[in-house]
Amino acid sequence: MAKQKPEVSVRTYGRYSKWDSGSKELPSFLESTTRIPAEVDVEFGLVINVVGGKNLPLHFCIDHPGIRDAQGKRRPPFEDVVYVKTNDWDFYLGDTVWEPIQDKIGTWRMTLTLEDQIVVEQSFEVYHPANQRRAAEPLRRQYRLLWIPGL
Repeated sequence: MAKQKPEVSVRTYGRYSKWDSGSKELPSFLESTTRIPAEVDVEFGLVINVVGGKNLPLHFCIDHPGIRDAQGKRRPPFEDVVYVKTNDWDFYLGDTVWEPIQDKIGTWRMTLTLEDQIVVEQSFEVYHPANQRRAAEPLRRQYRLLWIPGL
């Protein structure tokens, strides 16, 4: 009998509570979004579910916008491998913003690969909170709702 392909689905993506990497608990889901404010300790990423993939290697990559090392050189994307622990397994892939925040601003791309195929790809736009849609704010105040009797 042919072996069934594992099924991978995204449970949630966006902002999460602070994650303790030493804990077996996943971080708590806070908000579904792909726009992340560049504030220290903001946690973002995604939770996936893998069904039928026990013991398979799951490759993951976090390609950041240009985080610099101590010598000022761009760090390579962060890549690693974990093994699917059970036949119905949840996995959190995420990161957080730390000082200095300036080199964290931009597009973060997270990918997960199973059996040499990208099974999940998610991008997040980390933005400086001061630049958050200032132009749209004044426009909201220019309009008023009017009630016209008899209509």
